[in-house]
Amino acid sequence: MAEDDPLRPTQDSRRFFMLPQAPMDSGYYVYGNLYGKPAKGAYQYAHPQMMTTILRVAFEWQAVDRRRFGVGDISLAGGPKPPDHDSHMSGLEVDIRPLRKDGREESVRWWDAEYDRAGTAKLIELFRTFAPVVKVLFNGPDIPFVLRYPDHDDHFHVKLRG
Repeated sequence: MAEDDPLRPTQDSRRFFMLPQAPMDSGYYVYGNLYGKPAKGAYQYAHPQMMTTILRVAFEWQAVDRRRFGVGDISLAGGPKPPDHDSHMSGLEVDIRPLRKDGREESVRWWDAEYDRAGTAKLIELFRTFAPVVKVLFNGPDIPFVLRYPDHDDHFHVKLRG
């Protein structure tokens, strides 16, 4: 394939690929901002281990739930330090939105009425089952293995072992 082939997946200097942005019936959707504008995948370059994890969890999730889960920040192309994090440089960290009871593909905080604690706990457990998860950061209470961390009320952060 030629370098400018529109069907060729977007790859960075580390040979990491951008997470597919609009796959139909995939089990996930993408979200995110960069410098206050829609990121359009700029923040979603994944280490092969993370790419495999997201795609596997999405596949498994589809077997148990009709809702899609939201995938946010992973890594910028080439792995520079992002403007809004002290992490997300290795391609082995990802932000995931908690699930909503109404199935809308929008942000929800763990104290909102539409937050689905049981669904979010099930999704976190799938990540832990199908990937070498080092830690999960999220402020929602009563979810096993999860650690509280500032500013993690509307997403959980999954870090994989490299």
